[in-house]
Amino acid sequence: MFSRIAIVNRGEAAMRLIHAVRDIAAETGARIETVALYTDVDRTAAFVREADTAYDLGPASARPYLDLEILERALVETGADAAWVGWGFVAEDPAFAELCARIGVTFVGPSAEAMRKLGDKIGAKLIAEEVGVPVAPWSRGAVETLDAALAAASEIGYPLMLKATAGGGGRGIRVVTDETELADAYERTSQEAARAFGSGVVFLERLVTGARHVEVQVIADGEGTAWALGVRDCSVQRRNQKIIEESASPVLDSAQTAELKASAERLAVAVGYRGAATVEFLYRPDDKLFAFLEVNTRLQVEHPITESTTGFDLVKAQLWVASGGRLEGEPPVERGHAVEARLNAEDPDRDFAPSPGRIARLDLPAGPGIRVDTGVSEGDVIPADFDSMIAKIIAHGRDRDEALGRLRRALAQTTVIIEGGATNKSFVLDLLDQPEVIDASADTGWIDRVRGEGRLVSHRHSAVALAAAAIEAYEEEERVERQRLLSTAFGGRPQVQHESGRPLDLKLRGVGYRVRVARIGAHRFRVGVEAGGGVRTADVELDRFDRHTGRIVVNGTRYRLLTGTHGPVYLVEVDGVAHRVSRDEGGIVRSPTPALVVATPLAVGAEVEAGAPVLVLESMKMETVLRAPFRARLKECLVSVGSQVETGAPLLRLGPPPP
Repeated sequence: MFSRIAIVNRGEAAMRLIHAVRDIAAETGARIETVALYTDVDRTAAFVREADTAYDLGPASARPYLDLEILERALVETGADAAWVGWGFVAEDPAFAELCARIGVTFVGPSAEAMRKLGDKIGAKLIAEEVGVPVAPWSRGAVETLDAALAAASEIGYPLMLKATAGGGGRGIRVVTDETELADAYERTSQEAARAFGSGVVFLERLVTGARHVEVQVIADGEGTAWALGVRDCSVQRRNQKIIEESASPVLDSAQTAELKASAERLAVAVGYRGAATVEFLYRPDDKLFAFLEVNTRLQVEHPITESTTGFDLVKAQLWVASGGRLEGEPPVERGHAVEARLNAEDPDRDFAPSPGRIARLDLPAGPGIRVDTGVSEGDVIPADFDSMIAKIIAHGRDRDEALGRLRRALAQTTVIIEGGATNKSFVLDLLDQPEVIDASADTGWIDRVRGEGRLVSHRHSAVALAAAAIEAYEEEERVERQRLLSTAFGGRPQVQHESGRPLDLKLRGVGYRVRVARIGAHRFRVGVEAGGGVRTADVELDRFDRHTGRIVVNGTRYRLLTGTHGPVYLVEVDGVAHRVSRDEGGIVRSPTPALVVATPLAVGAEVEAGAPVLVLESMKMETVLRAPFRARLKECLVSVGSQVETGAPLLRLGPPPP
């Protein structure tokens, strides 16, 4: 086994390796040091604190995790004898594997040759065809120009997927329905992939509609033995980004599962593969059609559900086979069912815009059948430079119903407050209650379709959230006036301007409300909301446990309350349902996150319909399109392309369109 392992990754992935190494040390007494390679934004991050030693790669803005020269210097100067890459960054870069071999460091993963054969999405499709794995119609190579893409598209037929061969994590992939969309998407997809992965090479394949996403977890020793440990189902996705994953797949029978496992093992053995890999397929239940997607020549984010059902530690296995160990005996048997949800710093009310920031409160769940993988703790900052992952919450049960029930319970127990940010917790809880998720009929495009129909946008407890936000704003004004009274009284002329019952203009999901608040007791308020030409009044009692948590009673009904305030925005969670309530600022559109402005499609004076794009930002390697909250005219653009903006920065001012 190795003596010093450099972690060429960060956050939750880095913590996963640290836990595995400590397990080995606790079991065997072996002394294995971990070296955290970190950037300026992660100087005080959990994985840096927990590793045995740490090495500063420099500024995150220079993308050092993709810079082979910087990584080589780090490996040499730290004296590492192995490099573990996890997922993302150089995890699927054969040039990094070759670099390790050249300087005498063991790359914990496949050989560069095997990685090139299987990791490249284009090369993997060609090999899959050779070994008899079904593949959907595709361009059979890269499309190097827009003209080549248009020609290939006309031969394959629309709709299509435009994919970067180096892409991953939902990035570098777009659905194209016609020539116009292809022309628009070609350059953007290529550039996005080049920025995120260092390669802008793209190809085309037929879009398989109504399909489930299933994938086989493989571990191989490079000596002719490959184990397919299970088939995961990752169909609950939004824009190709997985949200909920489970194992085993609820839509495959035992014969189909066995055939998928066998085909995955054939692929691994054919290239002399060593390490962990995932072979991905699309499956259309209507006609039982399988279509090979790609091979990920690395560990997947969702590997814990396979570990939960098999009791097999994949990271320890990676280290074992990388150090020359063999897979002996029989593969582990799957038991029970496991489901995983990804808890991300993103705002569903703002089209899932990344929402980084400092974690002011973090209470993660526990209890029977629950595992939590995370790379952060309370007080840490989720930086805008990397992905938005907070934690993976994994539930295991004797069967699927028990696993789903435990996951619902665990998510409901989870408390996260990000200063100036938001999470997708409420959205995931809503997902878990949807009939299409419960009966396993949701395909890969289901979330995007039903969101377009207005579903999966929860309005439950909206009135309670408005009342809570109004009380927050009211108490804020009280504090300001109390300070004013004390400061003016010190000068001999005390002044008070606070008016009980003064109206507040609030917005919730683009709708404006006028709310009045009057204090009628130490913890009691009367709140009136103007709606439909009348006023709805409620007696509200607010019992705060601490700065963020409490209980609110509205007209005798009690609710759990979680609140966070950042400038003019109040994030209010009522019984697990999140709402973003903001003070009405007269049409100002603010940045939801620290970001780079990449497109300003409107000219000053232009008119837009509600929901139309008004600005494009890039943050956490993802593009975010900001849309008009109402039919409007652009009065002022406060930023330009290439501008770097912070959370809450004003971007545009919208006004009413001319009559």
